Amino acid sequence: MINEVYTQTKEGMDKSLEALKRDYTTLRTGKVSTSILDNIKIDYYGTPTALGQVATILAPDATTINISPWEKNLVKDIEHAIAQANIGVNPNNNGESVQLFFPPMTVEQRQESAKGAKAMTDNAKVAIRNIRKTANDKIKKLTKDKEINEDESKQAQDEIQKITDSYVTKADETFKAKEAEILKV
Repeated sequence: MINEVYTQTKEGMDKSLEALKRDYTTLRTGKVSTSILDNIKIDYYGTPTALGQVATILAPDATTINISPWEKNLVKDIEHAIAQANIGVNPNNNGESVQLFFPPMTVEQRQESAKGAKAMTDNAKVAIRNIRKTANDKIKKLTKDKEINEDESKQAQDEIQKITDSYVTKADETFKAKEAEILKV
């Protein structure tokens, strides 16, 4: 029973770290990433559709993204959706594709991006602590239902705290690596 709680706790905390890494992909670093467009949807025959499902998105170099729609009539819709998404650049339409030219990041932009990463990391740590609370509540319920004794309960809660501490440390390490990547010129 206690081992099941440990396993569920670790799985939940792993998912929090994975979500944090996914969130990081939406941040701009020195090199542009096509994932900056992940949240952009266009109206595809009346259905909001992810940009990646109607076009090929490539980053040929560190400051350019090229979007080639599979249907040429979508170029205007893509251009409009990107303009409305306010990602920091204006789309350039050549009739067949849309290009985004990102200027090199300024020091201020890098610092803002690092602040965004810090906020995402803090959210992940809150999620990890919420998982700890849920696990501790399960242990307390087992104690209340007389399935484990007080000593086992105390040991289990200590172990859950150790697991939590290790995942908070992992989140901090992930942030430090991302911050170094963002601030590197």
